[in-house]
Amino acid sequence: MGAEARALHRRGQAYAVAAALAWSTAGVLQRALTVSAATQVAGRALFAVLALLAFVRFSPHGGGLRAFTRLGRAEAAVAVCTAIASSTFIVALNHTTVANVLFMQAVAPIAAALIAWAALRESISRQSTIAMVIALLGVGVMVGGPGGAHGLGLGLSVLMTLSFALSVVVTRHRRDISMAPAICLSQLLVLIAFAPFSRPGGIGARDLILIATLGVTQIGLGLAFLTMAARLVPAAEVALISLLEVVLGPLWVWLARGEHPSTATLLGGAVVIAAVVLQALPAGGRYQPRFSSSSDGSSDEVEMPTIASPSPAETRASTSASM
Repeated sequence: MGAEARALHRRGQAYAVAAALAWSTAGVLQRALTVSAATQVAGRALFAVLALLAFVRFSPHGGGLRAFTRLGRAEAAVAVCTAIASSTFIVALNHTTVANVLFMQAVAPIAAALIAWAALRESISRQSTIAMVIALLGVGVMVGGPGGAHGLGLGLSVLMTLSFALSVVVTRHRRDISMAPAICLSQLLVLIAFAPFSRPGGIGARDLILIATLGVTQIGLGLAFLTMAARLVPAAEVALISLLEVVLGPLWVWLARGEHPSTATLLGGAVVIAAVVLQALPAGGRYQPRFSSSSDGSSDEVEMPTIASPSPAETRASTSASM
């Protein structure tokens, strides 16, 4: 690897870290809000739509507004799944700890592999099978241990994870999907669904800044940094770096709000992270990212590694709007 290639690789790593940092702010920002859950979800979606429209329009990686004219059934499916995941993510934060939600979210790539096997008969490698078993053990500790996730918070977190997983299965089999317009559409769907139940008149200046930050920084910048990182470093490396979100999210809330996850949550979450790391590691093959131009010249893509199941990096790409 030459000096220029190493510099590009380091830049890609920095973009991936920046994406994880942006996503990790969701919990601490949500905890500071004083408005209702519906207002949180609708407001976040509004600012996310504006940020994503700007990204699609002005970024060389966004594809331009003409990308919206190419939205098909696959993009619509990703938008619906991501809308459900995005909204349940925020509502779940209102009913359980940030650690519970983020650790459950980390299970999504492994759940995607299981769904792809059951619905599409996609083969699962031994490595992915072991990762699934480990992840299930971790979730069992989180749910079954004292102080673990339960009730509405647990139910919403499970729905969020399954929605994440379904979206990555779709994107796994339709690599031509333009993610930025699809995620922008997902936030528009969230806005339409939750706006009638929100109370915008009760939003003060402080809450407005926090909600805008959730939409613009946590979703918009997260997607932008991920898009740039995925063009410079292998998918497995992006996946591993993006796990910083799962570690930093609970840390920010602990430092800022004094929120302490239960021992069961921390132990189960550590097991889940180990399972995701195992799945992200290459299974006997080398990753060789290849740069190419799309047929319409709208953006460059990196060829993702071929593995037996959807990688965590692909999950991040298709669900970054909710992190």
